[in-house]
Amino acid sequence: MIRTFLAVELNEDLRAQIGRVQQDLKSRLSCESSKDIRIAWVQPVSIHLTIAFLGDTDKSRIEPIRYLIEQRMTSHQAFCIPIERFGVFPRLQQPRVIWVGASESWERGADGARLVTLHREIEACCRSLGFASEGKPLSPHLTLARIKAGERQVGLALAQSGMLDRPMAGGSLAINAITLMKSQLRPTGPVYTKLWESRLAEEKGPGPV
Repeated sequence: MIRTFLAVELNEDLRAQIGRVQQDLKSRLSCESSKDIRIAWVQPVSIHLTIAFLGDTDKSRIEPIRYLIEQRMTSHQAFCIPIERFGVFPRLQQPRVIWVGASESWERGADGARLVTLHREIEACCRSLGFASEGKPLSPHLTLARIKAGERQVGLALAQSGMLDRPMAGGSLAINAITLMKSQLRPTGPVYTKLWESRLAEEKGPGPV
């Protein structure tokens, strides 16, 4: 058995941009140096958009998952998620996760609806093979850091920085392939290995003029 999940990977340009965003955030969180605060920053190479967590998976199911996903992905055109706002989970007063992601207006728009449809189809594929569904909508976010201690102090520092109230220029995440990843939990953090990739149809450009 191996631990797996379906995800969208970041390209190198976006990883570099995310790294710069993290450095800027660190410089603004002057409270991070407090001994009462412990923040685990996610390495840009490990950042991804999780589409569906499958959990312990028998190796014999890897190819059937691939077959079903590939069949469904050919009917979906690639699109992009603009990375333009900071957010926290579960709430600013006591944050446990700091993330970047799409704006609320994008989520309510046409491309947000495309992401919802894509997510539902992938979940349907997983359920047909006996995987449990999380039963909640996909939140298009990329995790920057996890607060292990000192949540209230970090929340106060974030509120004072004003970063959650203004748009950011973080680039965009191309939704052009779905990847099955293997996750190995180690003392230094999880290690991810790509098992296969299923590409969406190419985004159509403008027609002839």
